[in-house]
Amino acid sequence: MTSDDNRLITECREGSSAAFGALVARYQDRLFNTVLRLVDNAEDARDVVQEAFLHAYQSLHSFKGDSLFFTWLYRIAVNTAISMKRKQRPALRIQAGGDSQTGLDPLDPSETGRPGHSIEMAEEERKVHDALAKLSQEHRAVLVMKDMEGMKYEEMAEILGVPIGTIRSRLHRARLEIRDLLLQQEKVD
Repeated sequence: MTSDDNRLITECREGSSAAFGALVARYQDRLFNTVLRLVDNAEDARDVVQEAFLHAYQSLHSFKGDSLFFTWLYRIAVNTAISMKRKQRPALRIQAGGDSQTGLDPLDPSETGRPGHSIEMAEEERKVHDALAKLSQEHRAVLVMKDMEGMKYEEMAEILGVPIGTIRSRLHRARLEIRDLLLQQEKVD
């Protein structure tokens, strides 16, 4: 896949927009899912991903190939998401129609005999989502990258442009903070 990315990048540099379209098609869903967790809004996530691809296209000449193309693109998207969130003022969002991700079917077919399982899972997911939204951008980014995306510390450090020690420190603080937020929610419920 890396050699295929390199071939497509070479074609892009030679003026092939179809080659860049292939890169977009390959990575847009994965990038969107990550960015959505960072910005907490599908519309904003689409904007960030679009801006990241535009920036990548315009900066393709500066891609040296020292890292994977996706790592380079991911870094652009994460930085774009963090910048966007910093620019936004905190606002209360009211979603009409409730959460569309509650799901009607349980994730595990063996749970079908237990009434209310999917509702309980949706409620737990909502609690984690709410706690995640309260974290700072730096803490949310490392938590999503490590615990949800399964990235390695080295990748995270490269993407965020900080030392591995900083990644570990932020991740530790983020986990403590989200744990405290979830415990507070538990006391309220």
